[in-house]
Amino acid sequence: MTGVKEVLRRPLGHFTQRSLAGLALLLAAGVAFALLLVLVRVEWTPLYDVDHGIAAWLNDQIAPIGPLVTVLTAITDLGGRPVIMWLVSVAVVGLLIRKQGRLAVYVIVTGLGALILDPSLKTLVDRLRPEVDVPIGTYAGQSFPSGHALGSMVAYGAILLVFLPAIAPRWRKLAIALVGVVVFLIGFTRVALGVHFVSDVLGAWLLGAAWLGITAYAFRLWRLERGRPVAALTEGLEPEAAHEVAPAPDEGKLLPHARAGIAELVVGWVLIFGVLYGFGTYVSYHADGTFFATLDTAVPNWFDEHRTPWRDDFSYWWSKVGDTHAILLIGVVFCPLVLAVWRRWRPVLFVALTMFGELSLFLASAAAVDRPRPPIENLDGPMPTSSFPSGHIAATLCIWVAVAVVIFPRTDRWWRWVFVALAVVMPVGVAVSRMYRGMHHPTDFMGAIMLTALWIGLLYWVVRPNADVYEGNQPSIESEDVDTLDDELAKASRAE
Repeated sequence: MTGVKEVLRRPLGHFTQRSLAGLALLLAAGVAFALLLVLVRVEWTPLYDVDHGIAAWLNDQIAPIGPLVTVLTAITDLGGRPVIMWLVSVAVVGLLIRKQGRLAVYVIVTGLGALILDPSLKTLVDRLRPEVDVPIGTYAGQSFPSGHALGSMVAYGAILLVFLPAIAPRWRKLAIALVGVVVFLIGFTRVALGVHFVSDVLGAWLLGAAWLGITAYAFRLWRLERGRPVAALTEGLEPEAAHEVAPAPDEGKLLPHARAGIAELVVGWVLIFGVLYGFGTYVSYHADGTFFATLDTAVPNWFDEHRTPWRDDFSYWWSKVGDTHAILLIGVVFCPLVLAVWRRWRPVLFVALTMFGELSLFLASAAAVDRPRPPIENLDGPMPTSSFPSGHIAATLCIWVAVAVVIFPRTDRWWRWVFVALAVVMPVGVAVSRMYRGMHHPTDFMGAIMLTALWIGLLYWVVRPNADVYEGNQPSIESEDVDTLDDELAKASRAE
């Protein structure tokens, strides 16, 4: 970790110096922002009237429409700190794995700048958020500038500049337009949801554009000092890195026989649903007097008799391991890392289809079987779905088994067995917690195992997620070379 410590002691070396050297450009590009800031700070009457008038009008139009509020909230989350931090972190780690330290430093510096500018300017201006008749959301802190609008402009813009060379020239204008639309929509939602004024969003866009411009200018100066040609920004920051920043540069067809594969998956899905429906209907309504009925009665009653406050708390947190947020977090961390290391989309497709199939099979089976919960106190209260099969257990099984299937043949290091262990320990822990909390019968757990085994088995046969390994594909970075990521970051911050 010596390299990272050196970077922290000398904050990114000459790169930061180049950014300061471009202060004149920043001031020129930020004239409009500075003017707007002054007008907001002195509460200029015409601007005040426009801001408050638009905020009130939008609130009257949008607040009564619940589905529209839900959509706007989902869009605004794309500019929230969790999404932005995930996006920047994944980009930086991926670039370091691909040995693109300079681009990683650019993303870090640009993101840190936005992270510093937003709260400092909010404190300086100290503007209150809008007060509307029907508050849709509550947000703490000051209003100017909009952090979501600034963060999305800087993060999405910086990542676009970094990865633009990997996009075919004919698609670059479309990519730029799509990023522009996303940034615009995020800014619009901040006003539409009544948490920012129009001038808050406009100020954030102006500031974000100015900061992006100065950091891009500094990067171009950096390249010139090293004797590298400086291309137009429409070609990205480092055009010669196109192969390295491309997600899967050497992958031919994602699936050799795509149409046949889709047909096989559709037919397999229907057959698996039939198996789940048949087993679920049997254990739910026709298994009286059998081993399954005895098991489904004895186990919930035993857990009910052994409940204690600390076990209730422990089971609650372990149960959370299998909820939607936890499973999604595992997926959005694992998939980009696999893509960065092995340069293939097929393992990512395998994991994505695993989770899509699990969710669709669970929802369809739960609706068709419609099994009641165990006849004991349900500690999680009423649930929107029925008992069979367990969605928490099935999701935990699917994600960890899929991760183990992808990882195990791709390394011979000892830690591959950790993922095999997790594929057993995590689902079992979730299963015990869900049954302890009175949310599922043991045969619901069996249904989750059945779903996982059949669906992942089908996907493995059709998608063949590890075909590239058997064909000789090597990772971009070996497991024993992980420490070199620090060195890539340190080397990129030093003058050559």
